[in-house]
Amino acid sequence: MSDTDETIPEEFEAGAEDADAAEPETEGSTAEEIEREPTPEERIIELEAQAAELNDKLLRTLAEMDNVRKRAERQVADARVYAVEKFAGDLLPVSDNLARALEALDDEAREALSDAGRGLLGGVEMTQKELHAVMARHNVTAIDAAAGSAFDPNLHQAVSQIPSDQPAGTIAEPFQPGWKIGDRVLRAAMVAVSTGKG
Repeated sequence: MSDTDETIPEEFEAGAEDADAAEPETEGSTAEEIEREPTPEERIIELEAQAAELNDKLLRTLAEMDNVRKRAERQVADARVYAVEKFAGDLLPVSDNLARALEALDDEAREALSDAGRGLLGGVEMTQKELHAVMARHNVTAIDAAAGSAFDPNLHQAVSQIPSDQPAGTIAEPFQPGWKIGDRVLRAAMVAVSTGKG
């Protein structure tokens, strides 16, 4: 062993290794990589922002649920009112045929009917009344299309314009009755519109 070779006690060697291990590695690390803890004020602001966002989402969800409930109630109400729409539409020709049968007899022909004929006529009239009563119970009603009433393009279908004693723009003559179910038009009334006195 030479003079230059000095023995280093084991305690000093171990201490030097610990010192090397305790030194932080600064090589390759940047300021952005080291996350700092937010201050209590910053944390409160962050939590308040999250609470406001969650509150907004909750209010939007509640409003959407309310809209869905109202829409469902409206659909159920419409289903009740308009459930018989197709069936009622299929019954309209039956009503038309009964009306035509009754209109086919003028007053003279009615007077000339035998007792059996009068009974048959009364039966047809009762059938028509009963049909209209049943339709009315299911919210199916006739559209007013009497001569002289106002023409409404939402309810009436103009098939012609004719001079008449009725004021211009009103209904001169009805051709086919119209029907509605609730607020919906089931079949528009076919009418002639008056152009005024010719």
